[in-house]
Amino acid sequence: MNTLYDSDFYGWTKEQVQLLREEKWEILDKLNLIEEIEALGRQERRELVNRLALLLGHLLKWQYQPEKRSNSWLATIREQRTQFKRILTDSPSLKSYLEEALQLSYEDGINLAVKETNLPFESFPQSCNYTILQILDNEFLPE
Repeated sequence: MNTLYDSDFYGWTKEQVQLLREEKWEILDKLNLIEEIEALGRQERRELVNRLALLLGHLLKWQYQPEKRSNSWLATIREQRTQFKRILTDSPSLKSYLEEALQLSYEDGINLAVKETNLPFESFPQSCNYTILQILDNEFLPE
């Protein structure tokens, strides 16, 4: 069965919004709406983890290659902190996910640091030594 959802996603979203506005509950595409709303939540979580991974990778580079510190690294740290905080401002319920996000993103942060520093994986701690408060603190730079 070919539905508007399958053939024209944008058209489907416009139709569903109109049906919601008109409170036509009985003809809403409820199953696909549920899937799409769940996907939006997962996307927000992924974005939070991705921003945190970039931030951690640059904090690790800053700490483990002090001789190569640059304004570019500092700008990336600032930008990722800003974007990370915006996500939390827009979706404050993600704060309950921060510890899990930290665990998920740390491995990606190490991968980034290894790739960009050419240091071996063993150079970095197996678990994150930074707290969420430190990571979010605009003044924090690991030494």
